Amino acid sequence: MTKRYKLEEHLPLIAIIRGVLPEDVVRIGQILIDEGFTMIEVPLNSPDPLVSIKKLVDAFGDKYLIGAGTVTTPQKAKDVIATGANLVVTPNMNTEVIKLSVEAGCATFPGIVTPTEAFDALAAGATGIKLFPVSALGLDGYKALKSVLPPETLSFPVGGIDPTVESMKPLLDIGANGFGLGSSLYKPNMTDDQVRANAKQFVETFKSLTSK
Repeated sequence: MTKRYKLEEHLPLIAIIRGVLPEDVVRIGQILIDEGFTMIEVPLNSPDPLVSIKKLVDAFGDKYLIGAGTVTTPQKAKDVIATGANLVVTPNMNTEVIKLSVEAGCATFPGIVTPTEAFDALAAGATGIKLFPVSALGLDGYKALKSVLPPETLSFPVGGIDPTVESMKPLLDIGANGFGLGSSLYKPNMTDDQVRANAKQFVETFKSLTSK
C-alpha cells in the first residue's frame, strides 16, 4: 500500500501525551504543533484514547503523524487504524501488530530491547524501532545494538529523555535518529504554558544538536 506519510518531512520527536483527556487533546496538540512537533501519540492507557486520537486525526491528520502508543495487540491496532491514525507505536514487538499497521499505511515503531526483537521488527516491515526502555540498554548496549543493525535503520530511544544537551547528545552521538518524549514533555497536571515551554526546549535542544 502507498504510505500516507513522508517521514523525512517530519521532526523526529514523538510527543507522548499519556493521560490526556479528550476535551484537552486538540488544544494540547495545537500547542505542540505550534512549537514544531509533527508526530503525536496518545497512549492507549489514557482516558478514552480512541476518542482523543480521532479528534487529533480530524484536526491535524492531513499534515501530521497522529496516532497511538501502547498498541500491544492486533485488535488494538485495528481499533487505532479505524480512527484514521497514521502512527502506531508499541512497547513490545508483536509481528502481527507491525504488519497490520504497515499495511494500513501507518508509520510504525515497535518497542524493542534485544537484537532479535530489532531484526524481527524490521523483517515485519517496521518503519523504525523504539528502544524502550533505553535505560535497559544503556549507552554501551545501544552502541552494540547499533553496530549490528542495518545502517539505514531508524532508531528512537524512549524513556527518561529530558530536554537537555546532557540527556540527548550521548544518544545522538551513537546514532539515534530521534526520540519519544513522555513525562518530561507532558503530564496531565501541567499548565498549557508549561507544556509550551517544555516543547520549545525539546525542539530547540534537538535542532541545536543536529543542525551542525
